[in-house]
Amino acid sequence: MTEEILINFTPQETRVAVMQQGVVQELHIERTTSHGLVGNVYLGRICRILPGMQSAFVEIGLERTAFLHVADIWQPREMTQERATERPIEKILHEGQNIVVQVVKDPIGTKGARLSTQISIAGRMLVYLPQEKHIGISQRIESEAEREVLREKITRLVPADEPGGFIVRTMAENASDEEFATDIAYLRKTWADIRDKARTSGPPTVLYQELSLGQRVLRDFVNPETTRIVIDSRENFARLSGFAEEYTPAVLPLLEHYTGLRPLFDLHGVEDEIQKALARRVDLKSGGYLIIDQTEAMTTIDVNTGGFVGVRNFDDTIFKTNLEAALTIARQLRLRNLGGIIIVDFIDMENEEHKKAVLDEFNRALAADHTRLTVNGFTALGLVEMTRKRTRESLAHVLCQTCPICGGRGEVKTARTVAYEILRELLREARQFNAREYRILAGPAVVDLFLDEESQALAMLSDFIGKSVSLQSEPSYSPEQYDIVLM
Repeated sequence: MTEEILINFTPQETRVAVMQQGVVQELHIERTTSHGLVGNVYLGRICRILPGMQSAFVEIGLERTAFLHVADIWQPREMTQERATERPIEKILHEGQNIVVQVVKDPIGTKGARLSTQISIAGRMLVYLPQEKHIGISQRIESEAEREVLREKITRLVPADEPGGFIVRTMAENASDEEFATDIAYLRKTWADIRDKARTSGPPTVLYQELSLGQRVLRDFVNPETTRIVIDSRENFARLSGFAEEYTPAVLPLLEHYTGLRPLFDLHGVEDEIQKALARRVDLKSGGYLIIDQTEAMTTIDVNTGGFVGVRNFDDTIFKTNLEAALTIARQLRLRNLGGIIIVDFIDMENEEHKKAVLDEFNRALAADHTRLTVNGFTALGLVEMTRKRTRESLAHVLCQTCPICGGRGEVKTARTVAYEILRELLREARQFNAREYRILAGPAVVDLFLDEESQALAMLSDFIGKSVSLQSEPSYSPEQYDIVLM
């Protein structure tokens, strides 16, 4: 399946859309004010150790302290026997200690960045593991013969007495010895620079910063199916061309500078897809629809037949809707960058063959996703449980904030509920303060209710407390906002 990558540059942010057959599959956004941190290497200082959680908080110069779990602390392979008994973190680290760490998860919500002491530096063809003496091959290279050829090639290029190991990336299948040698030299030099800076700096210090989103596209996103990379900025086209010429020469012919008058993302329908990806409801072509709810603990996806009635029988209608939903859900997970625990509630199916076919279709659609995931199949309740690795914020969390009106509930109190709250509050105020008069300030809907259906209730309360009550409509107030003024 052919693939195109569109890159939209503005001074404030960089946006990348990965397209397959003209349909948006992935969206990546990086803002000038908030670069992603995954891959950055820091010299940090341990500010607190929590034995009960077997974790440490590390100060690396961010707004919130970062988090290091004992399982993410690298130890030499010869200590594997000892690690079977799991040394406690308080025996490995101590407060005030300087430590070199790498970010493996961006800060998400209220959680700080997650760290690891096992450093890995990505190049175009290889990933360098300076603390390991190991040569691995990407799991996406399935041919055992090809894997063995690549392993022998790297073994030949890396002297046995030199430290560090490598993982061969997927795009290196047809790489030459010269390309591998260039990558190895670049990665070793990068690691040497990191060590030198760590020796001469004090914490917290950034020792290595991951490439910008545009540069990562050339290094990580391009694959054999990529036919072109379209860039809508002349300045950044020149900058990325220079980067490609030096580090990823095979990608250079794919770069195109877009000079059209119409915005690049408008031309390819990406702006519309971004708006749809922020909606709770996703319509299916058959007439069914999905409801996607993202919470702190998990994401739930509910499949509904909607207006689709089918042409044969009810079971076939359900089966067809679920098949279409499986493809759409796989795309939405990538598009919205949903991670963590995901629960999919397909429409209940009695036929076991239908269940198997839907699950197989779902797994096939998910195979195109580059993010690590697991699918556990149907539970006893007919739900599909899965996990998708979360290393950065979802699209909604990047572009949106919690609603200041409802506080993230997705609902607001009715005007009648607010009116009854006001009546109770008015009674409390009357018992505490001996005011001459009380004035209610509220939104137009609440004031209208007091003037119409609840006018008798307000009059009865006014008589009960023996004070007059006036109303003042405030169009700027939210539906739940009100004030009681003592006159």
